[in-house]
Amino acid sequence: MTLCYRAMAVALAAACLVACAASTPYYDYSKEPDPSNMEYVIGVSDALQINVWHQEDLTTAAIVRPDGLITMPLIGDIKAAGRTTTELRAEITQKMSKFIRDESAVVTVAITAVNSYGFTVAGNVEAPGVYHPSKYVTVAEAIAQAGGPNKFASHAGLVLIRQDRQTGKYRRIPINYDDIRSNKKPEANLVLMPGDTVYLP
Repeated sequence: MTLCYRAMAVALAAACLVACAASTPYYDYSKEPDPSNMEYVIGVSDALQINVWHQEDLTTAAIVRPDGLITMPLIGDIKAAGRTTTELRAEITQKMSKFIRDESAVVTVAITAVNSYGFTVAGNVEAPGVYHPSKYVTVAEAIAQAGGPNKFASHAGLVLIRQDRQTGKYRRIPINYDDIRSNKKPEANLVLMPGDTVYLP
């Protein structure tokens, strides 16, 4: 093989490697949950306001403790973390029915401060760390909050690491950062779940 042909072969191989590295990974993003379209799940440190109509002495303001519990008059400790307000209200109503016969004692549960929503941005970004925004954010927004990719980042190697709430196992979701930044593949710009890690190598 002549030197010219060798150079062409090396250049072709390099081009192939670059193309392969920059290719958009396949993943069925539609199977991932979107927390912004779901009822909020209460977490540790969230602040709650529980009102019992016509029973002002039972009205409670509480912050979910590290053990996931809150304490209410009459019924004592009750698990709040990992539940929606609908689920929590149903259990409080059921437990209070043992003490209160007045059907007008309607229970309402409101979240007054969201403190449990957080995620990690790691790898080659300008400001890696744990972030606790006041609203749901997407992968692209999370990277922007972390100052964006640094000069060493591999845009095609972005991975979202997420724990399955049912099995407890972690899965790695491949995402091409350039595809979501340019809106070429908007379905890949997932809304982050609490505890997610965005890793940009």
